[in-house]
Amino acid sequence: MLLLHLSDVDEASWAEKFRAALAPYPVVRRGDGYDPKAVRYIFVWKPKPDAFDGLDNLTAILSLGAGVDALLKHPHLPDAPVVRFVDEDLSQRMSDYVVAHVTMHHRLHTRFQADQAARRWVQLYPPAASQTVVGIMGMGVLGQDAARRLLPLGFTVRSWSRTPKAIDGVEGFAGAESFDAFLAGTDILVNLLPLTPDTAGILNADTFGKLRRGGLDGGPVLVNPARGGHQREADIVRALGDGTLGAASLDVFEVEPLPADSPLWDIPNCYITPHIAAISNEEAGVAYYAAIIKAHEAGKPLINVVDRSRGY
Repeated sequence: MLLLHLSDVDEASWAEKFRAALAPYPVVRRGDGYDPKAVRYIFVWKPKPDAFDGLDNLTAILSLGAGVDALLKHPHLPDAPVVRFVDEDLSQRMSDYVVAHVTMHHRLHTRFQADQAARRWVQLYPPAASQTVVGIMGMGVLGQDAARRLLPLGFTVRSWSRTPKAIDGVEGFAGAESFDAFLAGTDILVNLLPLTPDTAGILNADTFGKLRRGGLDGGPVLVNPARGGHQREADIVRALGDGTLGAASLDVFEVEPLPADSPLWDIPNCYITPHIAAISNEEAGVAYYAAIIKAHEAGKPLINVVDRSRGY
């Protein structure tokens, strides 16, 4: 039996699609009459405190999102494999966001937006893409896809990850000992790291101060569509105000929704989007997890299982 426990999304719609994809395999929702001990799989998004109560025979926990850091912090998370959502559509959407904001900042949008407001005609030419270095933090599925989509646009791309990753055309850095060298040559910093105890708060004043100067008019840029826990927003506010950062694009925040009194709202060189960079598509998600359930029921191993010791 598959149980759906989804908050802040259309659970009924997901259930209808899962029933069609898995029939005659039983699919139930919260509130339906079912035996908790018969539940083998639970499909979750923002699970409530009692989400796993009585589910003593779970074989897998299926996450709606690609990021599982919040799920792993659930106080009653069972000792069952956690499977994360890995999908081409989700990767495409995240890369779309990254490419859009990288190219916007490369073309000096902040500068020309200010010139327009001042009715000022100054023909400042952006650098060539090859002269602009995009540094991607995190070389998982999303980071690798973003790198592959930026390279054909002519950007110089470098990466930083916990362990070495070899990507054609990308200069790779790995481990804490290479972090400063990675930052020193980066004009546009893109964060696609998983949120772990080691990466929490990594987007801070010290990090911003080590980015390359002189590459982009106005200063280096931050793009964060990963997790709000990666950033220290007070440091971002200061860095945008004193020129340490020339601009920032933020899709995630320490508190969501972003509070109305956050100073980030009023900063003209801060571009805010409401956690929409990559959304899990219903059709893709159902097809992905229906295939996993069918394969697992047939005796095949689960795929894309989270390493709990690393948090991803």
